[in-house]
Amino acid sequence: MTFTDFMEGATKTFEVIGVAILAIGSLAGFARFLVAGGRGGWRVAYGRLRNDLGRAILLGLEILIVADIVRTITLAPTIENAVTLGIIVLVRTFLSFSLEVELEGVVPWRFAEAKKSGAIVVEE
Repeated sequence: MTFTDFMEGATKTFEVIGVAILAIGSLAGFARFLVAGGRGGWRVAYGRLRNDLGRAILLGLEILIVADIVRTITLAPTIENAVTLGIIVLVRTFLSFSLEVELEGVVPWRFAEAKKSGAIVVEE
């Protein structure tokens, strides 16, 4: 097995894991939604569904970014691919940031302060 073969396998593994997290996290979120909604709390269930989907998307995107980085650095380290990676990372980072703000209700650098003041409640 060559280095290139190994890195291609690693990249594909990260991609599969990222997609699995997206799929399984989404399905689990919908299952929780149906169970909670069936108990009569559709409004609360909807909020939990949004949070569950957002968290699955955040984690899935982060794993997919790892796959993109590994691919660009090890398999095709050209300027064009590096620029493409940069654009992909920027878009995914913007999506992650937007989802994080929507899920937590506060920008990340204010999270600890908001938690301490009781402005947000963190589910344990």
